Amino acid sequence: MKSMTGFGTASVKIGAARWTAEARSVNSRFLELKLQLPREHQDLERELRERVQATLARGRVDLTVRRESLAPTARRVDVDLEAAAGRLRAWRKVQRELGLPGEIDIRFLRDMASDVVRTTEVVGDQKAERAAIARAVVASVVALDRDRAREGRHLAAELRRLVDELGRLCATSAGLAQQMRTVFKERLERKLATLLADAGLDASRLVAEIAVLLERSDVAEELARLGAHLDAFAALLKDREPVGKRVEFLLQEIHREVNTLGSKANHLPLTQTVLEAKAVVEKLREQVANVE
Repeated sequence: MKSMTGFGTASVKIGAARWTAEARSVNSRFLELKLQLPREHQDLERELRERVQATLARGRVDLTVRRESLAPTARRVDVDLEAAAGRLRAWRKVQRELGLPGEIDIRFLRDMASDVVRTTEVVGDQKAERAAIARAVVASVVALDRDRAREGRHLAAELRRLVDELGRLCATSAGLAQQMRTVFKERLERKLATLLADAGLDASRLVAEIAVLLERSDVAEELARLGAHLDAFAALLKDREPVGKRVEFLLQEIHREVNTLGSKANHLPLTQTVLEAKAVVEKLREQVANVE
């Protein structure tokens, strides 16, 4: 069993840069992946999504990739000689036509540097960078998965404790249900005796009514189904595959049986035990929300 909550990070160094991927996840009904990639590598998103989906089944995952320079950014200076020659010819023509004195030299061209000289950042090996990003992402997701497994072990232990507690309350309810039948039967018999003595009613009809009431107060089937659901729940806690949706379904069935048990309870000790069971079911619901 794994939790849907976790964190993982990994870095890959290439040349004068380090690519770092960070993955964080919280609970969600489905797998929701939000990727933040550098603008120049947006086309990697589809491939990276497939890699994440191969490892994670559920959860809202925020995955961020960033680049860190380990040395001053390399820059390349390019001179547009054709543009420089063209400007030189143009200004010499202006000088001849207007009879202007002076010389056109390197200092003159220097003043036009923004037009003929271009400085650009040296772009790294794109193929190598893409491979580094992919490696960092995969490693961060593996680290995230390990963290979710670690959290899952703690989560499974807590769920086992709650299931055991609910099983104990189920066993207590079974004993109290028998007490309830006995108390209910005695109460009805006393009322029956009083009614027969006062009104001369038909005894056979009253006995039939008592049988119906006793049947309505029988909770044996609910307790049997509840016990079976708890056994199935405990078995799922040992499964290595994602079980979140299955435990959610089982918890719905457990909740339904506990509610039915409470609606039939006509005995204060049993009612109090059912209320305790409902509180445990609510705790189970909170924990199950984090199961992958």
